[in-house]
Amino acid sequence: MPGSKTNAMNRKQVLAAVRAIPPGQDYVWDGVDEDDRPATAEELQAGLAAARKRGRPFSASAKEQVSVRYDREVLAAFRRSGPGWQTRMNEALKDWLRTHSPA
Repeated sequence: MPGSKTNAMNRKQVLAAVRAIPPGQDYVWDGVDEDDRPATAEELQAGLAAARKRGRPFSASAKEQVSVRYDREVLAAFRRSGPGWQTRMNEALKDWLRTHSPA
């Protein structure tokens, strides 16, 4: 392999060695180093479940992403109030709906 200084095998030798391994016997753990132990099916499932939990946490409230245009001064006022301005803006709109009809 060009640039590889870890072994003296060329590409054809590596491919031949990999193809010579019987299916289902890709790796055999020697039982010495726990860090080299293959993961069990349960550990793999737990890892996949943890990977799915990344990103924005699930919320019980159903919010919908939309594109809306607001006056610059309205956005500037809410943004000046600091982090959480979008939540405060949402609360202000809900408060307005309690006393007004959107029609």
